[in-house]
Amino acid sequence: MEKLRDFLRALADDDLLSWHHQTFAAKYFTMSLAQVERIALEMGLLPARYQRNRKTISVKDQLSLFRSHVAVIGCGGLGGYVIEELTRLGVGRITGIDPDIFEEHNLNRQLYSTPENLGNPKVEAAAARVAKINPAVTFVPVRVAFSKLNGFELLQGVDLVIDALDSIPVRLELAEISAELNAPMVHGAIGGWYGQVVTQFPGENTLRKIYNRSLQSKGIEKGLGNPSFTPAVVASMQVAEACKILIGHGTPLNNRKLHINLLDMEVEEIRY
Repeated sequence: MEKLRDFLRALADDDLLSWHHQTFAAKYFTMSLAQVERIALEMGLLPARYQRNRKTISVKDQLSLFRSHVAVIGCGGLGGYVIEELTRLGVGRITGIDPDIFEEHNLNRQLYSTPENLGNPKVEAAAARVAKINPAVTFVPVRVAFSKLNGFELLQGVDLVIDALDSIPVRLELAEISAELNAPMVHGAIGGWYGQVVTQFPGENTLRKIYNRSLQSKGIEKGLGNPSFTPAVVASMQVAEACKILIGHGTPLNNRKLHINLLDMEVEEIRY
């Protein structure tokens, strides 16, 4: 291992390790790109792909992100953007859970939905995308429907959960299971011009308070649909919230909800 460290120090430009040198080291030492990235970050070297993060996210923070395991429940409108941004952020392990395939009505807004992908599983498209844009990130595709029957098994070892579902009863089950596993959950929901973001920490009951009068199967997305921009905005806010929690910076969005109105460009905070 010391030989690898010496090798990386010699290759680094100050404290930056280029992608070319990272891949070269992985091949030379017969290691995965993830292993090389972990060791580089532990040495205080920053993979150069993250250099535009460094004024906001330190090398130490980048290592925390790499050591993190995030589960994304739902890989469609919200989930596709969430997975894309977590991958580019450098979260080391992402589990994507979704039973569905791409259909034609997904083409207007779902990031990984293309004519070529119609009929293909959403988790497989996400896995292919992650491997293409950041092969140092481990993506685990799970093509099942999340429920209280399999939830504990699916979320074992997860540091944080991101809710990208479109079913109110299932997201309430997700909130309960996340709490029992001591994992924070970042909730997002969208419909038409509107969206909302909430963080729920273990011991809190925010999701139940929000949806206690709305236990129908689908949220407003079913009736209002979604244009291309709404999931992108809400997913980005979810990822920002997830990043803050994983690196321990900023003020989390717990016990309050942000309601986003893109039609009138208004954001309202509601406390619980």
